[in-house]
Amino acid sequence: MKSRIYFNSKILLILFFTQNILMAKAQQTIFEKSNGKETATYFQVIQFYEAIAKKSSIIKIQKVGMTDAGYPLHLILLSADKKFDAKEWHRQKKVVLMVNNGIHPGEPDGMDASMMLVRDIANGKINLPPNVAIGLIAVYNIGGALNRNSFSRVNQDGPKSYGFRGNAQNLDLNRDFTKCDSKNARAFTEAFHLLNPDVLVDTHVSDGADYQYTMTLISSQYDKLGKDLGTWVKNVFDPSLYKGMKEKKWDMVPYVNVEDSDPTKGYSQFYDAPRYSSGYAALFNTIAYMPETHMLKPYKERVLATYDLLNTFIEQCNAYAQAIISKRKEAEKATINQKEFALSWKTDYDSYDTIPFMGYTAEKRISTATGQPVLFYNHNKPFTRNIKYFCNYLPSNLVTAPKAYIVPQGWWGIIDLLKLNNVRLKRLKTDTLMEVAVTHIDNFKSIPTAYEKHHKNNQLVTSERVDKIQFLKGDYVIELNQPAKRYLIEMLDPHGDDSFFSWNFFDAILQEKEGYSDYRWNEVAENFLKANPDIQKKLEAQRNMDSAFAKNGAAQLNFIYKNSPWYEPAHLRYPVYQLK
Repeated sequence: MKSRIYFNSKILLILFFTQNILMAKAQQTIFEKSNGKETATYFQVIQFYEAIAKKSSIIKIQKVGMTDAGYPLHLILLSADKKFDAKEWHRQKKVVLMVNNGIHPGEPDGMDASMMLVRDIANGKINLPPNVAIGLIAVYNIGGALNRNSFSRVNQDGPKSYGFRGNAQNLDLNRDFTKCDSKNARAFTEAFHLLNPDVLVDTHVSDGADYQYTMTLISSQYDKLGKDLGTWVKNVFDPSLYKGMKEKKWDMVPYVNVEDSDPTKGYSQFYDAPRYSSGYAALFNTIAYMPETHMLKPYKERVLATYDLLNTFIEQCNAYAQAIISKRKEAEKATINQKEFALSWKTDYDSYDTIPFMGYTAEKRISTATGQPVLFYNHNKPFTRNIKYFCNYLPSNLVTAPKAYIVPQGWWGIIDLLKLNNVRLKRLKTDTLMEVAVTHIDNFKSIPTAYEKHHKNNQLVTSERVDKIQFLKGDYVIELNQPAKRYLIEMLDPHGDDSFFSWNFFDAILQEKEGYSDYRWNEVAENFLKANPDIQKKLEAQRNMDSAFAKNGAAQLNFIYKNSPWYEPAHLRYPVYQLK
């Protein structure tokens, strides 16, 4: 009898272990099943998360917005207490960590790493601390993920096939965070403000120079985060990430901001303008990162490094939870009280850190393809040496924040984006004549070739005057005493690197809508000059100063027109007004 009981127990034990093995295999990712050679398709990713969520009560999937490809974003929420309200997370003083994957689906490392990470959290292999909550976008660029190929990443070692950089509109989504041409970007914005993340991690794969590291890291531009928060991130939080990765046997270095040259000459911190994820996040005092695995390292190695980095973020968000939350709140208060803002930044080449760098010797050889000298990195000559890292920026193009902006309701496209970014707006209740600062576009250039669906405006020259403008009932007054202050200044001041003006949102004002026939206007102009001797004097002064102008009748007629009441006031008048 005892032998039968013993035999039955043995069978049950075998069945238990067999079942566990089968369950473990069922939870394996495509990456794991292929021994690190393949990445999951979009549908495989979503099916994987849905299967995990069914078995784990600490995971919830929330669909957010819509993308250009016709599918919503899937936001994977993880919380140890099984509560999935992000506002509640903040009330509980949890650090909210947001992870964005697949912005460039040809760089799928984060997608595969995150699948394994979520599974291992669900199974208890990785501890999700009670003071950390996670919101993870499974696949951001769904259109690009559906457009699979094996050739578009010529510089990259694996996986076997992958998605394409452009989305369903062929847009690079990592240039779309402020202009929001894509539905993807609008859905991301919705998710971002839903979570209000303390830390954002946007996973990538690098291009550029060759070196020994598998993982490099772009941190938010420290100066843009503000003195206190930026200094703390640079001196405390970032070093904790590097230390945590080293303990996991991954040496890490700041993103090697070098293309086809020798990094030993030193390099600067990547300038993350607001068009990029980290630059956009910094506008809201979110500490942001772009991990960049090295494209020439094997795919398996890159994914495992990303997995360990995401785990390191969880560990360090846990360790520094109180500091992250308090310093971010202090930064938000400082931003609201800040008077001057930099619209541009320049690398400070007189100030630098010295960092150890493990590289390969850059040499020249003769190309068998072209017969000409070509750069290559000699793996037989590895080295470690200290190099200069320029991670300090100087503010430029400083502007003083007004008390408020006024935007006429006709610019509804701008208003929609402001609303999407949780900007607080007020509307005029009656038609109102107001004295405001008016900006005039004196000169500008547009880039000759298309860049992400636009011909960006730059080299802007403006002038300002105070004038009385008639605003209509329903026009928008936007006070700057709010958390979105920095975002508002960078987007509504026309001089901002990624302002709405720079991205052509206001190009309609650059074109005159009315004109004249020379013969008819000449008659009116003659009488106008007789009645306005001050304009006659301005005309004569211009003739004396410019001989070509003096010989050009059409130019002189246009000069008179521009100085007459017939000239439309909306032409070149920037339709965002300031209350000082």
